[in-house]
Amino acid sequence: MNSVQIRSAEKALSVGTWLIVAGAMLFSILTVTPLMARHTPEGYKWTAPILPLVVDAAVVIVVRLDAVLARLGGHGGRWPVVLRWMTGCMTLALNVADSALKKELVGVAVHAVAPLLLIVTAETGLAYRQAITAALTAEEARQKAEQAEREQAATERREAAERKAREEREHAAQVAREQREHEALLTREQTAREEAVRREERERAEARERAEREAGERREREREQQRVERERLEREAAQRRERERLERVERERQEREALLSGGPVSEKLPEDRARVVVHASFGEGLPVRAAAELCGWSVGWVSARYQEHRDGTGLLLEGTTP
Repeated sequence: MNSVQIRSAEKALSVGTWLIVAGAMLFSILTVTPLMARHTPEGYKWTAPILPLVVDAAVVIVVRLDAVLARLGGHGGRWPVVLRWMTGCMTLALNVADSALKKELVGVAVHAVAPLLLIVTAETGLAYRQAITAALTAEEARQKAEQAEREQAATERREAAERKAREEREHAAQVAREQREHEALLTREQTAREEAVRREERERAEARERAEREAGERREREREQQRVERERLEREAAQRRERERLERVERERQEREALLSGGPVSEKLPEDRARVVVHASFGEGLPVRAAAELCGWSVGWVSARYQEHRDGTGLLLEGTTP
């Protein structure tokens, strides 16, 4: 069994244990609460569920911490054992007390099932977890040993490969030295012939470079002239756009002033006309109430139009009149 299967078994054990603990807790609360209610003074019957909850909380603590200690391979000493058996016996006693007081043997047997199952599950789960921890430790040790063996074998193979490569390099170096000596002899014989050829090619290359440099300088001058002309055209276009923008702003300002010069109205303007007035009032920064007086519509309606303009979804007018 590998580590994955062991961990799967550990997960199944944990899920099953907590299902049994949850079922036993619910059964215990439902069983013990009526008993505690009958033995609690009037006015304090609301405290009846507290005792089973406290005992069951101790059971949860014991089960949880036992699982952690078992997973870590540790042991909490005698006190966890005392707490585990004490909470189990308390749970058993509380669950069978009602039936025992009524001398109902069947009830005692039925109500003892969940506490006894909880006690045995806690002890068995602890033993299982300790065994699983030991199995995981052994599996990890085995994997480490196998890893060490693989690393040792890889080291030996690497050393053998390095020795072989070193021998091959030495042989190749010797062959290369002999080859270089032969090539050097051939090179010296060919150097004189190649020198003349290189000199001629160098002169041709220099001539090509001069021609290319002159052509490049010519193209650079042409590009510079084009850039200057393009910048001049762009400046003129920018100046023209700026003049148009200023004229448009002035025209809009005059239109807003014309719209707002009429003063408050006594009747509601048509909606399209009112929207134009609100737009002009918003552009001039007038209060909402002043805009409402100018168009005759309510302050709420004008506030909604102002909000549309703030959100960028309102009416946008550029030199347009209703």
